[in-house]
Amino acid sequence: MLDALSAFLAEYGELLVEGTGSTVVMVLVPTAISYVIGLALGVVLYLTAPGSLRPMPVLNAVLGWVVNILRSFPFIVLMVFIIPFTRLVMGTGSGIQGTIPPLVLSASPFIARMIEQSLAEVPRESVEAVEACGASTPRIVFSALLPEALPSIVRGVAVVLISVLGYTAMAGAIGAGGLGDIAIRYGYYRYQTDVMVAAVIILIAMVQIIQSVCDLVARRVDHRIQ
Repeated sequence: MLDALSAFLAEYGELLVEGTGSTVVMVLVPTAISYVIGLALGVVLYLTAPGSLRPMPVLNAVLGWVVNILRSFPFIVLMVFIIPFTRLVMGTGSGIQGTIPPLVLSASPFIARMIEQSLAEVPRESVEAVEACGASTPRIVFSALLPEALPSIVRGVAVVLISVLGYTAMAGAIGAGGLGDIAIRYGYYRYQTDVMVAAVIILIAMVQIIQSVCDLVARRVDHRIQ
């Protein structure tokens, strides 16, 4: 058993390590970009909603419409559909760079809705206390809304990271690299089940790590359970 494992790692260990590194990059970089965009969109969606702090029905409806359209695209369809745009922006439609635009376009609207929902869960009293002091809208957002919604936002990070991780596996179907590409190339095309199983085990371990870390951080920032 140990001899077989040693032989397997000697032959495929470097490949799996490289694939894991590529997957980590494809998850973290687009997610970071998506949170910058999604956070801004989510805050605007919350503020401009009817009955909110700065209601703007037309702007809210237009933004909501755009967000919903982007969310309706299956990732693999979106990735293929925007290949010309991806090539224009990134210089290539494949590999790690080729996954960034479609991942950002897929994750950003999802994040925007999660941020909007997290802000909507903030008790109205917390907002009114800051508003009564004459605070500006940016001050209300950064002093009351985001700090109070932080535990929910952090838990949402786990959902987003795991979703993006799943997208990267799908991206392997068109040669994006990473563990998904390894699983498809070796497990499907070459019938090497052991390599596919190893890639899947690593993906499962990554999901568990992401969830555990985000749960820990969420508990640390949640003042209600301290």
